[in-house]
Amino acid sequence: MPIFEVHVLADRHPPQRLAELLGELTRRYAEVLDSPPARVRGWVTEHPPGQWITGGEIGVEAPYVTALVLEGRPVEQRHRLLAALTDAVVTVLGSPRELVRARIVEVPPDDWGIAGVPAAAARAEEIAARAARRP
Repeated sequence: MPIFEVHVLADRHPPQRLAELLGELTRRYAEVLDSPPARVRGWVTEHPPGQWITGGEIGVEAPYVTALVLEGRPVEQRHRLLAALTDAVVTVLGSPRELVRARIVEVPPDDWGIAGVPAAAARAEEIAARAARRP
């Protein structure tokens, strides 16, 4: 399931830098979730500067990352994921940390499909083991 999307301003970063960001976000996401990198999906969405506002100023980039995870991940792990994704944006893009925002969206396993099958069924053993570790 690990999926992320990062929003940035268009024409601010060369394509190779955005590719590096995708790789770094994938690596950190997989590491924190203890998931194979092959399962991680991600993309960059670029927005025209005239259609972005930060703190009342048009065209001031403040990268925003959304990460989807299956319900049941421990809060400590979700907090580490927020930090890791933020660190990747700061490191690769050179964004000021105070401008980076990240959000985790938990998805019920019955509402996420893997190859047309609900994750609850496709990953039943993993989900059960994760639920057993919850405090």
